[in-house]
Amino acid sequence: MDKDKSGDNGGGTNEREADGQSRRRFLINTGYAIGGVVVGGALGSLLSTKGKVKAKEPKQPAGTAGAAEPKNYNRGLMFFTQEQYRIVEAATERIFPEDATGPGAKSLGVAFFIDHQLAGEWGFNGRDYMSAPFFTGEKTQGYQGRLKRREVFEIGLREMENYSLTKHQNSFAKLSGEQQDEVLKAFESDEVQLTTISASGFFKTLRSSTLEGVYADPLYGGNMDMKGWTMRNYPGNQMSYTAVIDKDFTVIEPSSLQDHLVGH
Repeated sequence: MDKDKSGDNGGGTNEREADGQSRRRFLINTGYAIGGVVVGGALGSLLSTKGKVKAKEPKQPAGTAGAAEPKNYNRGLMFFTQEQYRIVEAATERIFPEDATGPGAKSLGVAFFIDHQLAGEWGFNGRDYMSAPFFTGEKTQGYQGRLKRREVFEIGLREMENYSLTKHQNSFAKLSGEQQDEVLKAFESDEVQLTTISASGFFKTLRSSTLEGVYADPLYGGNMDMKGWTMRNYPGNQMSYTAVIDKDFTVIEPSSLQDHLVGH
Protein backbone atom coordinates (compact mmCIF):
# COMPACT_ATOMS: atom_id res chain seq x y z
CA MET A 1 0.00 0.00 0.00
CA ASP A 2 2.73 2.44 0.96
CA LYS A 3 4.69 1.56 -2.15
CA ASP A 4 1.63 2.06 -4.32
CA LYS A 5 0.89 5.44 -2.74
CA SER A 6 4.45 6.68 -3.13
CA GLY A 7 4.48 5.49 -6.72
CA ASP A 8 1.21 7.30 -7.48
CA ASN A 9 2.43 10.51 -5.85
CA GLY A 10 5.72 10.39 -7.71
CA GLY A 11 3.95 10.00 -11.01
CA GLY A 12 1.63 12.91 -10.31
CA THR A 13 4.52 15.13 -9.29
CA ASN A 14 6.43 14.36 -12.46
CA GLU A 15 3.40 15.11 -14.55
CA ARG A 16 2.90 18.48 -12.80
CA GLU A 17 6.57 19.39 -13.25
CA ALA A 18 6.45 18.47 -16.92
CA ASP A 19 3.27 20.46 -17.35
CA GLY A 20 4.85 23.47 -15.59
CA GLN A 21 7.97 23.29 -17.78
CA SER A 22 5.79 23.10 -20.86
CA ARG A 23 3.81 26.17 -19.80
CA ARG A 24 7.03 28.08 -19.12
CA ARG A 25 8.44 27.26 -22.53
CA PHE A 26 5.18 28.29 -24.16
CA LEU A 27 5.19 31.70 -22.41
CA ILE A 28 8.87 32.31 -23.09
CA ASN A 29 8.80 31.32 -26.74
CA THR A 30 5.53 32.87 -27.82
CA GLY A 31 5.17 35.88 -25.50
CA TYR A 32 2.25 36.78 -23.33
CA ALA A 33 -0.06 39.61 -24.40
CA ILE A 34 -1.57 41.88 -21.77
CA GLY A 35 -3.61 44.87 -22.82
CA GLY A 36 -2.37 44.57 -26.39
CA VAL A 37 1.35 44.79 -25.41
CA VAL A 38 3.53 41.74 -25.89
CA VAL A 39 5.65 41.19 -22.79
CA GLY A 40 6.91 37.71 -23.47
CA GLY A 41 10.57 38.71 -23.25
CA ALA A 42 10.13 40.43 -19.90
CA LEU A 43 7.82 37.77 -18.51
CA GLY A 44 10.04 35.03 -19.80
CA SER A 45 13.07 36.49 -18.05
CA LEU A 46 11.15 36.40 -14.78
CA LEU A 47 9.96 32.82 -15.24
CA SER A 48 13.16 31.33 -16.57
CA THR A 49 15.72 30.35 -13.97
CA LYS A 50 18.22 28.70 -16.27
CA GLY A 51 20.39 29.94 -19.08
CA LYS A 52 20.17 33.61 -18.16
CA VAL A 53 22.39 35.87 -20.24
CA LYS A 54 23.40 39.23 -18.82
CA ALA A 55 22.56 42.08 -21.16
CA LYS A 56 25.58 43.79 -22.65
CA GLU A 57 26.20 47.43 -21.81
CA PRO A 58 25.96 49.70 -24.88
CA LYS A 59 29.36 50.51 -26.26
CA GLN A 60 30.55 54.12 -26.14
CA PRO A 61 31.64 55.67 -29.42
CA ALA A 62 35.34 55.51 -30.07
CA GLY A 63 37.29 58.37 -28.53
CA THR A 64 34.63 59.21 -25.93
CA ALA A 65 36.06 57.56 -22.85
CA GLY A 66 34.35 58.72 -19.69
CA ALA A 67 31.34 61.01 -19.40
CA ALA A 68 30.99 63.43 -22.28
CA GLU A 69 30.82 67.11 -21.41
CA PRO A 70 27.19 68.28 -21.64
CA LYS A 71 26.25 70.58 -24.49
CA ASN A 72 25.35 74.19 -23.82
CA TYR A 73 21.79 74.32 -25.12
CA ASN A 74 21.60 77.99 -24.14
CA ARG A 75 23.41 78.75 -27.38
CA GLY A 76 20.36 79.04 -29.62
CA LEU A 77 18.42 81.84 -31.27
CA MET A 78 15.08 82.80 -29.76
CA PHE A 79 14.39 86.06 -31.64
CA PHE A 80 17.00 86.97 -34.27
CA THR A 81 17.11 85.52 -37.73
CA GLN A 82 20.43 84.03 -38.82
CA GLU A 83 21.20 87.21 -40.77
CA GLN A 84 20.34 89.48 -37.86
CA TYR A 85 22.44 87.37 -35.54
CA ARG A 86 25.50 87.68 -37.79
CA ILE A 87 25.12 91.48 -37.90
CA VAL A 88 24.82 91.73 -34.11
CA GLU A 89 27.72 89.35 -33.58
CA ALA A 90 29.96 91.42 -35.86
CA ALA A 91 28.82 94.79 -34.42
CA THR A 92 29.25 93.78 -30.78
CA GLU A 93 32.73 92.42 -31.52
CA ARG A 94 33.73 95.87 -32.83
CA ILE A 95 32.25 97.53 -29.74
CA PHE A 96 33.99 95.08 -27.39
CA PRO A 97 36.84 93.49 -29.37
CA GLU A 98 39.16 90.72 -28.31
CA ASP A 99 42.62 91.90 -27.26
CA ALA A 100 45.51 90.98 -24.98
CA THR A 101 43.27 91.58 -21.96
CA GLY A 102 40.84 88.84 -22.84
CA PRO A 103 38.09 87.62 -25.18
CA GLY A 104 35.73 89.85 -27.12
CA ALA A 105 31.97 89.96 -27.41
CA LYS A 106 31.87 87.16 -29.98
CA SER A 107 33.69 84.64 -27.79
CA LEU A 108 31.66 85.69 -24.76
CA GLY A 109 28.36 85.01 -26.56
CA VAL A 110 27.04 88.57 -26.31
CA ALA A 111 24.86 88.21 -29.42
CA PHE A 112 23.05 85.31 -27.73
CA PHE A 113 22.53 87.44 -24.63
CA ILE A 114 20.91 90.23 -26.66
CA ASP A 115 18.81 87.72 -28.60
CA HIS A 116 17.46 86.16 -25.41
CA GLN A 117 16.72 89.53 -23.85
CA LEU A 118 14.75 90.67 -26.89
CA ALA A 119 12.76 87.44 -26.84
CA GLY A 120 11.63 88.11 -23.27
CA GLU A 121 10.10 90.86 -21.17
CA TRP A 122 12.84 93.39 -21.91
CA GLY A 123 12.23 93.09 -25.65
CA PHE A 124 8.52 93.73 -25.14
CA ASN A 125 9.13 96.71 -22.79
CA GLY A 126 7.13 94.74 -20.27
CA ARG A 127 7.94 97.09 -17.38
CA ASP A 128 7.75 100.37 -19.27
CA TYR A 129 4.79 102.69 -19.74
CA MET A 130 4.07 102.40 -23.47
CA SER A 131 0.76 104.24 -23.88
CA ALA A 132 0.04 107.60 -25.53
CA PRO A 133 0.65 110.50 -25.63
CA PHE A 134 4.10 110.30 -27.26
CA PHE A 135 6.34 113.35 -27.32
CA THR A 136 9.90 113.82 -28.47
CA GLY A 137 11.96 113.80 -25.28
CA GLU A 138 15.34 115.22 -24.45
CA LYS A 139 18.40 113.09 -25.07
CA THR A 140 18.80 112.66 -21.32
CA GLN A 141 15.31 111.15 -21.11
CA GLY A 142 15.97 108.21 -23.35
CA TYR A 143 13.53 106.66 -25.78
CA GLN A 144 10.02 108.13 -25.71
CA GLY A 145 8.37 106.41 -28.68
CA ARG A 146 5.76 103.72 -29.19
CA LEU A 147 8.05 101.06 -30.67
CA LYS A 148 9.18 98.16 -28.50
CA ARG A 149 12.87 97.38 -28.14
CA ARG A 150 12.60 94.30 -30.35
CA GLU A 151 11.06 96.48 -33.07
CA VAL A 152 13.79 99.11 -32.63
CA PHE A 153 16.43 96.41 -33.08
CA GLU A 154 14.74 95.01 -36.16
CA ILE A 155 14.65 98.47 -37.76
CA GLY A 156 18.15 99.38 -36.63
CA LEU A 157 19.73 96.21 -37.93
CA ARG A 158 17.91 96.52 -41.25
CA GLU A 159 19.11 100.12 -41.62
CA MET A 160 22.67 99.12 -40.73
CA GLU A 161 22.56 96.52 -43.47
CA ASN A 162 21.09 98.97 -45.99
CA TYR A 163 23.71 101.61 -45.14
CA SER A 164 26.50 99.03 -45.49
CA LEU A 165 25.23 97.92 -48.88
CA THR A 166 24.92 101.51 -50.08
CA LYS A 167 28.21 102.76 -48.67
CA HIS A 168 30.44 99.69 -49.13
CA GLN A 169 28.44 97.44 -51.48
CA ASN A 170 28.57 94.54 -49.05
CA SER A 171 26.75 93.09 -46.08
CA PHE A 172 27.77 94.51 -42.69
CA ALA A 173 28.95 91.14 -41.41
CA LYS A 174 31.29 90.77 -44.41
CA LEU A 175 32.89 94.23 -44.15
CA SER A 176 36.40 94.73 -42.84
CA GLY A 177 36.79 95.84 -39.24
CA GLU A 178 37.57 99.41 -40.29
CA GLN A 179 34.52 99.58 -42.52
CA GLN A 180 32.31 98.22 -39.74
CA ASP A 181 33.67 100.92 -37.44
CA GLU A 182 32.73 103.55 -40.02
CA VAL A 183 29.16 102.29 -40.14
CA LEU A 184 28.85 102.21 -36.36
CA LYS A 185 30.30 105.71 -36.01
CA ALA A 186 27.85 106.99 -38.62
CA PHE A 187 25.01 105.67 -36.47
CA GLU A 188 26.55 106.97 -33.26
CA SER A 189 26.85 110.51 -34.63
CA ASP A 190 23.43 110.52 -36.34
CA GLU A 191 25.13 110.88 -39.69
CA VAL A 192 22.63 108.28 -40.84
CA GLN A 193 19.24 109.93 -41.07
CA LEU A 194 16.38 107.63 -40.16
CA THR A 195 12.70 108.47 -40.10
CA THR A 196 11.41 105.75 -37.77
CA ILE A 197 14.04 105.66 -35.02
CA SER A 198 17.05 107.65 -33.85
CA ALA A 199 20.27 106.19 -35.26
CA SER A 200 22.27 107.36 -32.24
CA GLY A 201 19.59 106.07 -29.90
CA PHE A 202 19.81 102.64 -31.48
CA PHE A 203 23.61 102.66 -31.24
CA LYS A 204 23.49 103.55 -27.54
CA THR A 205 21.07 100.71 -26.88
CA LEU A 206 23.28 98.31 -28.83
CA ARG A 207 26.39 99.45 -26.94
CA SER A 208 24.79 99.21 -23.50
CA SER A 209 23.38 95.79 -24.35
CA THR A 210 26.84 94.67 -25.43
CA LEU A 211 28.38 95.64 -22.09
CA GLU A 212 25.53 93.97 -20.22
CA GLY A 213 26.13 90.77 -22.19
CA VAL A 214 29.84 90.86 -21.34
CA TYR A 215 29.32 91.25 -17.59
CA ALA A 216 25.92 89.68 -16.81
CA ASP A 217 25.67 86.30 -15.15
CA PRO A 218 26.28 83.49 -17.69
CA LEU A 219 22.76 82.30 -16.89
CA TYR A 220 21.48 84.93 -19.35
CA GLY A 221 23.51 83.74 -22.34
CA GLY A 222 26.61 85.94 -22.36
CA ASN A 223 29.81 86.13 -20.28
CA MET A 224 30.84 82.66 -21.42
CA ASP A 225 32.60 80.72 -18.66
CA MET A 226 32.59 83.94 -16.57
CA LYS A 227 35.54 85.22 -18.60
CA GLY A 228 34.09 88.73 -18.60
CA TRP A 229 34.26 88.74 -14.82
CA THR A 230 37.72 87.19 -14.84
CA MET A 231 39.07 90.09 -16.92
CA ARG A 232 37.91 92.53 -14.24
CA ASN A 233 38.78 90.35 -11.23
CA TYR A 234 35.10 90.47 -10.39
CA PRO A 235 34.00 87.69 -8.01
CA GLY A 236 30.55 87.29 -9.51
CA ASN A 237 27.74 85.98 -7.34
CA GLN A 238 29.33 85.09 -4.00
CA MET A 239 27.31 83.83 -1.05
CA SER A 240 29.66 85.34 1.53
CA TYR A 241 32.87 87.35 1.89
CA THR A 242 33.59 86.44 5.51
CA ALA A 243 36.81 84.64 4.56
CA VAL A 244 38.38 87.76 3.01
CA ILE A 245 36.52 90.71 4.52
CA ASP A 246 39.36 91.56 6.92
CA LYS A 247 42.12 91.10 4.33
CA ASP A 248 43.62 93.29 1.62
CA PHE A 249 42.27 93.01 -1.90
CA THR A 250 41.97 89.34 -2.74
CA VAL A 251 41.27 87.87 -6.13
CA ILE A 252 38.38 85.44 -5.71
CA GLU A 253 37.48 82.76 -8.21
CA PRO A 254 34.20 83.99 -9.77
CA SER A 255 30.98 82.16 -9.01
CA SER A 256 27.73 82.15 -11.00
CA LEU A 257 24.15 81.53 -9.98
CA GLN A 258 24.43 78.05 -11.49
CA ASP A 259 27.34 77.22 -9.18
CA HIS A 260 25.12 77.63 -6.13
CA LEU A 261 22.54 75.27 -7.60
CA VAL A 262 25.15 72.60 -8.38
CA GLY A 263 26.57 73.02 -4.89
CA HIS A 264 23.29 71.84 -3.40
